[in-house]
Amino acid sequence: MKRKNQISKLTETQNWDVIVIGGGASGLGTALDSTLRGYKTVLFEIKDFAKGTSSRSTKLVHGGVRYLAQGDIKLVKEALRERGLLAKNAAHLVKDQSFVIPNYSWWGGPFYFIGLTIYDFLAGKLSIGKTKYLNKKNVLQKLPAIKSSNLASGILYHDGQFDDSRLAINLVQSTVENGGTMINYMGVTGLSKDNNGQLNGVIVKDEFTGKTYHVKGKVIVNATGVFTDDILNMNNTKHKKMVVPSQGIHLVLDKSFFPGEEALMIPKTSDGRVLFAVPWHNKVVVGTTDTLIKDTSFEPRALEKEIEFVLETARNYLVKAPTRKDVLSVFAGLRPLAAPEKEGQSTKEVSRSHKIMISDSGLVTVIGGKWTTYREMAEEIVDEASKVADLPEVSCKTHHFSIHGNIPASHADQSDHLYIYGSDIPEIKKLQQSDAALKQKIHPKYDATYAEVLWAIECEMAETLEDVLARRIRFLFTDARAAIDIAEDVAQFMAQRLGKSEEWAVLETKNFIELAKGYLLEDYSPKKETQIIN
Repeated sequence: MKRKNQISKLTETQNWDVIVIGGGASGLGTALDSTLRGYKTVLFEIKDFAKGTSSRSTKLVHGGVRYLAQGDIKLVKEALRERGLLAKNAAHLVKDQSFVIPNYSWWGGPFYFIGLTIYDFLAGKLSIGKTKYLNKKNVLQKLPAIKSSNLASGILYHDGQFDDSRLAINLVQSTVENGGTMINYMGVTGLSKDNNGQLNGVIVKDEFTGKTYHVKGKVIVNATGVFTDDILNMNNTKHKKMVVPSQGIHLVLDKSFFPGEEALMIPKTSDGRVLFAVPWHNKVVVGTTDTLIKDTSFEPRALEKEIEFVLETARNYLVKAPTRKDVLSVFAGLRPLAAPEKEGQSTKEVSRSHKIMISDSGLVTVIGGKWTTYREMAEEIVDEASKVADLPEVSCKTHHFSIHGNIPASHADQSDHLYIYGSDIPEIKKLQQSDAALKQKIHPKYDATYAEVLWAIECEMAETLEDVLARRIRFLFTDARAAIDIAEDVAQFMAQRLGKSEEWAVLETKNFIELAKGYLLEDYSPKKETQIIN
């Protein structure tokens, strides 16, 4: 899967059925759904696939226990159904994750047990596990890292856990394999209209070469998340603001702070929100916050008050209290919530359900949603887009579509770090066996090898050092210091394989290290731990 091959299709196709703007969860899902229905589909992403919010989630495929507490049964039921489908369609990435809610009051046990039993019931045949009541002893066996003082009981329930950007890449691969066109680093700079004011195409610019293309299409889908208003403004400069960004942050800690396989869920923190501690890639992800943000950014930064809130809340529950120096990575993501009807409405009151709008010009815009329901969102988007474009009516094909990499859960060994590649594992092992250099570890502390770097640039459309170390191999998100340490060597390897200059490698290294320092709470300089691969 090569970017240059995808770009060549722009000159080969005169008129597309569906043009998708945005390479996050909703855009990728839309492109796949549209392609599988037989519509000529192209997707443009100004950065890398899942660069924004879609690589910065809590790593959960879930129905939303919080929404159940708010009484939003419809949203929960939809999400639980989609959780079950995704667990089957991408079994190599989605796993059953058991959670424990520790109760520090006598009423907590019965209250949460009843609520989560309803949660199981709503999942129906797609339920992935049964809720259980735990006494204090059982809770401490499951969660040996939590404080025992005043602990009364606990509830164990099940939800899904996954790797978000890896799913994004698999969706790209699935779409391309079925005839769709997916191009990263291709930004939409303008929209074109016919004499009747109806949209008929987009102007796109290659972020690497500066070359522009006028791409004609029957319908355009705006799936740009927190940047939705930017595209709406291209369509109509007088449009009402439709999106309010809400920031959520996560801290990544060493597994020693939270050993074991179960995850922790605190249903009500000091500010009334939910906090998770979730095992992920042999680390633990702790979060999240929910803070209204005025400005959007491709690289949002955690606010000090958010960092302190997560650390303080973690200290309230964990025996081994984490400090700033213990944080291996801190990442922030922006949720594209539909703008509230009333001024001053809090993010807790704003709907998490997605909304689809159709402008007078025919622009189809999606706002909100989450990874868990990306497939259902895409189905609804393509249904609407096909009507706008007067395309042949074709039913959705994604309900039971096996996503690239999918293998039965029973065949996925998640103790092997290669599990995220699913059915591609044999090909990566072949690369390792074909060349001793490719079998070398990228970092001595971790199992990832240079074969995975080569796979990322040859088969997963990774174009930059950040693409590789942030979203193909998750070093930036799991251990930013390690990512900094290996940046130069990986950049040199990529330059050799891509035919890039020494100057390219130096600039990529510099830019990545500057970026990665923003994922740490302390200053850090690279330590030379590996050898440059020749």
